[in-house]
Amino acid sequence: MNLLEKIEKDFKKALLEKDKITLSTLSLLKSALKNREIELRVQKKKIDDEEIIKVIKREVKKRREAMEIYKDKRNDLFEKEKKELEILEKYLPEEISEEEIRKIIKEKIDLLGEKNFGRIMKEVMKELAGRADGKRVAELVKEEIK
Repeated sequence: MNLLEKIEKDFKKALLEKDKITLSTLSLLKSALKNREIELRVQKKKIDDEEIIKVIKREVKKRREAMEIYKDKRNDLFEKEKKELEILEKYLPEEISEEEIRKIIKEKIDLLGEKNFGRIMKEVMKELAGRADGKRVAELVKEEIK
């Protein structure tokens, strides 16, 4: 079962169980996925699991930013965003450990034979493909190239 089918199955389950927060979160996710699918259609591409993960990561980032805004002022909205974040994170692949990221960074530095931040980031992110947060990877690359 691919990721899109799993999201659709969970959406139907939430609909039957009248789980409002899951239903609204997955509804927004499905809408974002549909928009991405339309964008890809122009490029003559189909939406695949990699694209779905990118969309989910974008939605997760929105929830984290909203949580930052609401954390001191609106506890009710903070909790809502937190629940939505937990729902969305279920569809993301498990994050890779810091040690594994460092190992990949060192391999890429050795492979490229240089310490160009941009080139290393590009190669590392290509290999990690959604399994690690870009900010975290950037921090680790900066540490390694010093």
